[in-house]
Order: sequence, then structure tokens, then C-alpha cells
Amino acid sequence: MLEQSGLHFYLNWAKERIDEMDAALGSFEIRAGKAKAEAEAEIKADRIVADLRKCRDKFQAELKAQAQAGEATWAHTKMDLERQWNTFETQMNAYFENAGKQIDQQKATFKNIAGAQARAWHEAADKFREAAGKVAASHAGEFEAGLEQMKADASTANARLATLKQAGGESWAVLSAALAESRKAFDQANQAVWHALKGSGGKS
Repeated sequence: MLEQSGLHFYLNWAKERIDEMDAALGSFEIRAGKAKAEAEAEIKADRIVADLRKCRDKFQAELKAQAQAGEATWAHTKMDLERQWNTFETQMNAYFENAGKQIDQQKATFKNIAGAQARAWHEAADKFREAAGKVAASHAGEFEAGLEQMKADASTANARLATLKQAGGESWAVLSAALAESRKAFDQANQAVWHALKGSGGKS
């Protein structure tokens, strides 16, 4: 049981990234389908979007291939997926620096990614709560506290992103930094709850 539920940490992490990739690509592809104002900029944008799509597809393929792997395998796989995520994020930033400086485009992408992050918090909490049902009641206190903290952290992160959504006009660097902060909070909460679950399971 513990080995299986331990995969939640890795799968939550990977799914959060793939959902962000899908959200970003969805925003870029909508724009690509509209009238092209500047041919040179659009060609560059299309090339970056194609590279982003390839990066996302590679990440997704590896995620599917390793979905049923054990925890030890996932620990190694995560390092490779982190490199792929970093490449995607770098290319996404290049998109805004070179071809996507329109405020509306930035706001739409930010909104899509923030939504993906919010869903990731909710889905991760649901998966951990389901796993909690298999933890002995006498050892579940620490886990429940961790899960409540995860919910509180999610509310804080979502509130910060909501404030930026309403403000408007910020540069992509500011929006990207806010998303990175929220993503880091998710990773920390995801890990903290997993360690609590692992500790509770180890005592049962």
C-alpha cells in the first residue's frame, strides 16, 4: 500500500507540470490561429510553439511510460522530467521575449496556467485523502495536519495569483515569478503530505 500511495508524490508533481504545459500551449495555439499581423514575428512564434509542443509530448510520453513504475524508478525519472520541464519553461519565456509581448496574450496564458495550478492543488489533495483511508486511524493525526496545511497553502497561493489576474498590465517576468512561487509552494506541500503519509504508514 505504501509503495503504491508513495507514487502520488511523483505523479502529482508530473501531472502539475504537464497540465501547465497544456495550459500554455492552449493559449499559444489560440493566438496562432488568429490573423497574423507581423509575418516575421509570427514565424518565430510558430517555431517556438512547435518546440514547446515537442517538449510537452516528450514529457507526456515519459510520464505514461513510467506511470506504473516503482518509487525507486520514479526518483530517477523525476530528475529527467525536471530537465525537460526547465527546457519547456525556458522556451516559454523565449516566446514572450521574442514573439508574444502582447499584454492580452500574457494575461491569457497566465490565467490558463494559474487555473492548471489550482486544479493540481485540488487533485493532489483528493489523491492523498483517498490514500489516507488506508492509514491506521491511530497514526493519521500528522497526515491530517499536513493535508490541512496543504489546503491552507493552496488558498494562499490561489489568492496571490487571483490578485495578479485582476491587476493586469504586469510584465511576463512578474507573472512568471508568481507562477514559479506558487509551483514551489505546491511542490513543498506535496512533499510534506507525502512524508506525513509515509510516516503514518510506517507506524501502522
